[in-house]
Amino acid sequence: MKGFKTWIILTAILLFCISAVSAFSVSSVSIDPSGSLIPGTPVTASYKVELSGVFPSGDDLQFYTDLENPKWAYTIIVNGVENVRPAMGGRTLTITGFELSYKSSDTVAVRATLEGKTPTVTETTDKTIIRIQEMDAQGRAISSTKVERIAKVINTAEVPKVIAERDTELQTYRTHIDEKAVLGIDTSAAETKYNEAKQKIDSARARSAAQYTDALTDLTAAQSSISDGEKTLDKAWAENEVAIAQIPINNVDNVIAWFKGNKTTAEDQQLPAIVAKREVAVSYISTANDQIASGEYSQARSKAQEAFTKGNESYIDALARQKQLMSGFSFSLPQIPGGIFIVLGVVVVILVAVGIVIYRKRSRWDELG
Repeated sequence: MKGFKTWIILTAILLFCISAVSAFSVSSVSIDPSGSLIPGTPVTASYKVELSGVFPSGDDLQFYTDLENPKWAYTIIVNGVENVRPAMGGRTLTITGFELSYKSSDTVAVRATLEGKTPTVTETTDKTIIRIQEMDAQGRAISSTKVERIAKVINTAEVPKVIAERDTELQTYRTHIDEKAVLGIDTSAAETKYNEAKQKIDSARARSAAQYTDALTDLTAAQSSISDGEKTLDKAWAENEVAIAQIPINNVDNVIAWFKGNKTTAEDQQLPAIVAKREVAVSYISTANDQIASGEYSQARSKAQEAFTKGNESYIDALARQKQLMSGFSFSLPQIPGGIFIVLGVVVVILVAVGIVIYRKRSRWDELG
């Protein structure tokens, strides 16, 4: 018997909970005007809330708006019968559960109209035109029931301010392009983005106050072009650093080829160390190229600079060894022809002396005759 009573109590609680569950849907939502708005714009919103199940008598149906000077007009419809309620003011309109709690077999709905003006804003921001939500007995929002419509309210005074900001950003970007051009970096792609941004800023500047939305769209596009251009410039800078780092590697390759092209130097004991430094530089170049491909331009520049340093060390070592070896050859080879010239000179002097002696003797014999 005790278990049976417990089962009855649990069933009753379950049935109570089920009967207390409610839900609603919002249909026929109309907001005029739609899209972005400027402060002081008259706005009209109309919608219909359809309830399903039994609305808890302890809960409330709450309407909220960010519009200024709002006026609410609403009608509760039960089984097709309309019950018009008095117009209300204030940003929040609350319909108590007592007004909405009917039998589960009844069809209950609320049709509402809201009129107001968009508020003043210091910067362009989103504002709630209408929010419909169920609140529990403790005044807490039941988030699963929220339906909301928002609109962007634009501060028209913001357009000249944003134009000035974009002008400053564009000038800074121009400076970056000129600095890189002096370094011999390819800035052609960056120039294209600069021209795109400038055209959009000029377009925004030429628009009338009524075209504030289009002007802000232009300025957003200009900002994107500047941002993309900075990335393009950064990439070109990294690629230039890689190209510079490749120069000593190419140079040392030529010297290494000289070593390997001569039998006497192909197995030189210092050549492996030179080649090892060259290989480290090449690996740094490969890493830098991978970083460029993944958009890590700053890291790529750093790695390219390491490649240049290591490649240059290899090249300097190779040149020093090449000079040392070639100097050794120069001391032996020139001595041979020099010695020959000395010997030939001595021979010539001797022959001349002998000739003179013979000539004098013959002359004396002729005189004695």
